[in-house]
Amino acid sequence: MTIGERLYNLRKDKKISQEELANELNVSRQTISKWETGESTPDFDKIVPLCEYFNITSDELLSGKENIVEAKVDDKKKVYARNISIAVAMYILSIAQLIFTVEVFKKEILAITLFFVINAIATALIIYTCIVHKQPKLESKKENKTLELVHDIISIIGVIIYFLVSFLTMAWHLTWIIFIAVGLCNTIATLIFNLKEEKEDINNE
Repeated sequence: MTIGERLYNLRKDKKISQEELANELNVSRQTISKWETGESTPDFDKIVPLCEYFNITSDELLSGKENIVEAKVDDKKKVYARNISIAVAMYILSIAQLIFTVEVFKKEILAITLFFVINAIATALIIYTCIVHKQPKLESKKENKTLELVHDIISIIGVIIYFLVSFLTMAWHLTWIIFIAVGLCNTIATLIFNLKEEKEDINNE
């Protein structure tokens, strides 16, 4: 996309005419038209006023690159999404292999060992993501109360499911896995709430 095309899009987004923009920059309407059609480019002394008027950076105007802060936020969101997705998949895999290994191969020790190894790796991945990327803390009392309520609801549901499944199946030696799932759900809930504060945290850096 050329500078002219970006100027045209910016003007249309702001819903102003070429004449209105020309008046703001103290140039003629024909000058704006030539900029937008690519017949000429803005003089150096008009770059700053253009950026200030449209509230963009010079990089955004000249090269089309997105705002650095926004790009950083997007990158961090991608890292969070990727790492948490991998961790969740590993938790599910650990439970699946535990059931499969015990039922098919009858090797409980191997199944339990693999279960804890996979869970340890998944947990380490979550901790790494939170620490390295400096996950922001929730500062809003309202959001803290909401998060606590979500944790309480998840925990209560987890306990109900645990006793219900345990009494129905009598597989007490396996149903304790439900509490790991409860912990995972609480962790994911915390991450979701914290991600809402991520952009503000980066802007304050």
